[in-house]
Amino acid sequence: MAKTTSQRKPVKKTKTSPKVPNAVQAAIDAAQDRKATGVVVLDLKKAGAFTDYFVICSASNPRQVQAIADAVEEVLEGHKQRPSLVEGYARAEWILLDYFDFVVHIFSKHARDFYGLDRLWGSASRIEYPDIA
Repeated sequence: MAKTTSQRKPVKKTKTSPKVPNAVQAAIDAAQDRKATGVVVLDLKKAGAFTDYFVICSASNPRQVQAIADAVEEVLEGHKQRPSLVEGYARAEWILLDYFDFVVHIFSKHARDFYGLDRLWGSASRIEYPDIA
């Protein structure tokens, strides 16, 4: 007797993490949807910083840096959040989006290596996200 197998729908893997607030996760998802690489969240709550989280990611060229910033802003508007400050959009080497409780840093790969923001907050706990192909 032949064994029959039922058709199963593939399980969609979610990108959500219980370790960060919903708006931070939405920013991460938007960045990853635009192929951001090296996505890292630094939890700064215990570091006495001016914000709770840094979201740091990289892009391969200036257009992608801007596209990631645009996607993050668009998604977070759906969460009723607008950045209080946007810096670096025209140069597109390092765009900073300040949402008070968290700050999104989008770097070109060269700028990220040069400024070393990841290393400056070495004492902060890190959450690293895998690159999405």
